[in-house]
Parts: sequence; C-alpha cells; structure tokens
Amino acid sequence: MRAYLDLCGLKISLFASLAALTGFILSAGRPDARATALVIGVFALACGARSLNQYQELETDRLMPRTMKRPLPSGRLRPAEALLFSGCLILFGLVTLLLTGPAGAPLLGLFAVCWYNGLYTRLKRYSAFAVVPGALAGAAPPAIGWAAAGGPLGDSRLSALCFFFFMWQVPHFWIFNLRFAEEYSAAGLPSLTRKFSGRQLGRIIFSWVSAAAASSLLLAGRGVVRHTIVYEIIAFVSVVVVVGGALLLVRRDRRMYAAAFRGVNLYALAVMAALVADRLWFHYMTCPGLCCEISATSMQ
Repeated sequence: MRAYLDLCGLKISLFASLAALTGFILSAGRPDARATALVIGVFALACGARSLNQYQELETDRLMPRTMKRPLPSGRLRPAEALLFSGCLILFGLVTLLLTGPAGAPLLGLFAVCWYNGLYTRLKRYSAFAVVPGALAGAAPPAIGWAAAGGPLGDSRLSALCFFFFMWQVPHFWIFNLRFAEEYSAAGLPSLTRKFSGRQLGRIIFSWVSAAAASSLLLAGRGVVRHTIVYEIIAFVSVVVVVGGALLLVRRDRRMYAAAFRGVNLYALAVMAALVADRLWFHYMTCPGLCCEISATSMQ
C-alpha cells in the first residue's frame, strides 16, 4: 500500500484538488454536492497522472539519489503494476468528474493529463524550458472546478485565475530545479544551470516570482474578488513575504532554496484561501434568504 501511495505524489495531487475546489467556489459561490465529486475526481486524476509520470521516468529516476528510492527504481513495484494502477486512477477520475454534470470538467481533465504526460514529461528530456508550456497543465485544475460549477470557460475572471496559476507554476519548478541541479545534470536532463550562471538564475526566478505576485494582485481588478480591500491587504502581505524570500536567491544563498520553494507554495495556498474566504463571505452576506435558512437550521 505504501508503494502505491508513493506513486501518487499525494501533496501535488492534493494541491491540484484544492485549486479545482477554488475554481468551483469562485464560480458557484459556495460548495455543494458537486464539489465532493470534483475534489475526488481531480485528486484521482492527479494521482493517476503522477503515477504514469513515474512509469515514464523510470530510467532517469534510477540515476538520481532523490528519486532512486521511488517504488519503481527500488523494485517495490513492477512497471506493469504502476501502469495498470495509473490507468485505473485516470479512468476513475474522469468518470467521477462526469458526475459533476457539465462535460467541460472531464474534457479539461483529459486535456491536463495528455498535456502533462504526453507533452511536458517528454519535452523536459530535451529542454530546460519545458516547464513554460508545461505550466498549462498546472493552470487546468481551477478551470476544471469552474467548468464543474457550470461557469463559462470564456469568462475573463477564469482567465485571470488560470493566469495566476500558470505564472506560479514556473518559479515553483525552477526553484526545485535549482535545489537538485547537480542530480538533473548527472542524469543527463537539461538544466538551467548549464545555460545561466547562479546569479542570472536568481534574477530570472526573482522576476518570475514577482510576476506571479503581480498577477495575484490583478485578480481584484478582473472581478474575481468582491471585497477588494481585504483581499489586497492579504495578498500584499503575502507578496512582500514571498518576493522578499525570492530576493535572497539573487544573492545565491543555497540555504534558501528549500525555504523559497516552501514559501512559493505557501503563497499560492494563501491566495487560494483568501479568494475562497472572499467569495464565501460575499455569497452568504448577500443572500438574505440563505442566511435566514442557516439561522433557522441552527435554532432547530
């Protein structure tokens, strides 16, 4: 059981399901029964994609100390078992997304898997910049949630939300790449450290982190946020912290790589939490009938 769980990349998969839930709440106003199917479906789909990724990268995983203890390189599972497991998870995830109603959710889920496993996983063997097009897969979960709630995919608010996740995904991966640059190079994978100096990389990543931070502040201007001042205060504090942490990368302080990686991830979680809190507050405070219903239920 532990070996199969290790295939799933539980933290990444949970993050994807939370991003999908954020998109759902921003579109629908509040969670309902469809949200449960959405979270389960996206989580299963992400676990399946991650498991398939480990199957695809078996040979390079054997060459890196960070990955050689994974289920397939260590021999805890056979490749055929991992392939069957990932296929079942992806199928289960797509079927579960069908229960949300609109066809857009499972179709976007299928697109995300094809883009991540079909394009990004292969492209990063040849280019250190594969994460730029690959980041579209990271921008898909909020769109899946939005579609599951019945929101139009052409909505400018969704575009702004997906743009933030796209911008966040790039520095997320590049900071991780910096932490394990030597292992990537030893395994024969393209690495940014072969193309840029450490100082240049620090500046590039700082620029991307700053751009991601700016894109989160722009969400208020696109109508995604209702209580603008409250959200902007929360977002601004988060921006100061994460950009300040990224600034240390410019100084080439290797001790900060792990902290910067955690900071960027926590920043994205903080933005999602602020967006959800803003939307729920607006929904319940502007629906008198619903508030009365909640109060009556509480009195009973």
